[in-house]
Amino acid sequence: MDRRDTPRAAVAAGGAPSSAGLATAAHAASTTPPTIRDIVYRRWTTPADFAAGTSVGVTVTDDALTIAGPVGQLTYADPYKGTTATYEYATWTSPWVYPGFAATEVVPSWTADTPGGTWIQVEARGVTALGTTTRWYNLGRWAADDAQIFRTSQRAQRDEDGSVAVDTFVAAEGRGWTAYELRVTLLRPVGTAQSPAVRSVGAMASRLPEKDKPVPTAPQAARGVVLDVPRYSQEAHKGHYPQWDNGGEAWCSPTSTSMVLSYWGTGPTPEEYAWVEPGPDPWVDYAARHTYDYSYAGCGNWPFNTAYAGRWGLEAFVTRLRSLNEAELFIAAGIPLVVSASFTKNQIPGLTYGTGGHLMCLVGFTADGQPVMNDPFSPTNEDVRKTVGRAEFEAAWLTTSRGIVYVIHPPSVALPDAPRQANW
Repeated sequence: MDRRDTPRAAVAAGGAPSSAGLATAAHAASTTPPTIRDIVYRRWTTPADFAAGTSVGVTVTDDALTIAGPVGQLTYADPYKGTTATYEYATWTSPWVYPGFAATEVVPSWTADTPGGTWIQVEARGVTALGTTTRWYNLGRWAADDAQIFRTSQRAQRDEDGSVAVDTFVAAEGRGWTAYELRVTLLRPVGTAQSPAVRSVGAMASRLPEKDKPVPTAPQAARGVVLDVPRYSQEAHKGHYPQWDNGGEAWCSPTSTSMVLSYWGTGPTPEEYAWVEPGPDPWVDYAARHTYDYSYAGCGNWPFNTAYAGRWGLEAFVTRLRSLNEAELFIAAGIPLVVSASFTKNQIPGLTYGTGGHLMCLVGFTADGQPVMNDPFSPTNEDVRKTVGRAEFEAAWLTTSRGIVYVIHPPSVALPDAPRQANW
């Protein structure tokens, strides 16, 4: 298991929202504690989407953001790899997003390619309910491999406006974001013509009840639908490569992500995982290495996992769902979900252990609506498939990670229709 647990308008180019935009946003985003689960997801992925942002040295090539002409240089001393190198960079900044409420948490996600030692940095800033604009918060330095830099979140980001918990911006009390924007910095080693290619970038913004007591839902869209998702046990990798989160026993997130990749018929090739010592399901070891966050010292960084899935041509992002009824829509569409939850021993029928943070695959529902899981915390692959109590799982999921899921699917497989307050 991982250690993850979370209690957790017109604008001037590149500037803060106009006073008119602020007034509109402040009116729409009441700071009164909510009684509903306010969640909005916004993504930029097409040339038209990218054109709506502000590019400084960036162009769109083959539907992805790439470096057209560097606008500056920086020297990065990698605190984990122990190397120092100089990079040239360019930036793309999203339009301001007005979620319609004062968001207390924001989680970005992206998909990108980083050839030739290139990498990206993703940041976010917001306008608080007080009308002030925050600084930029670093929410990830990321590369697809570890040849040039070690991918990492950034510690010690805390001020009067909020803080960063690994991959999540958490607003200080009374300073929720009525507007936010993302900035992606594309970097390459000086002297190379290579460029990162950012295919999508987005963020989930949410404002949830302080004391969330979700009402159990009745089964609806996916009764009796169980997807044929391959089963992999993280425990089968116990002791493997302890430099990446102490080995397989903590690899719930990359193991779950690997199950979904295999379901879609993709993932690393034998040539790519040839370095893995002989053993079961070597693509899981590969995924652990390529999702590992050197600051967090774990493989459970949510957007690092969806970015890993995006390496294989899949669309992938992190969001929150409001209930299992929303999850059923994905299962009915043929899309399994990776879900994050914490629970105590025997709290959920079908799960006989407790965890401070765990990820598993939701692969379907029984005829009477009970969730069917591929749970990587199982002794063997054959033991991975489990049916769990619906009401108990739904309550644990919605009150700990607050409904976090990884959505991973090929572009050819359409998402279900989103609700009016679109969280996908």
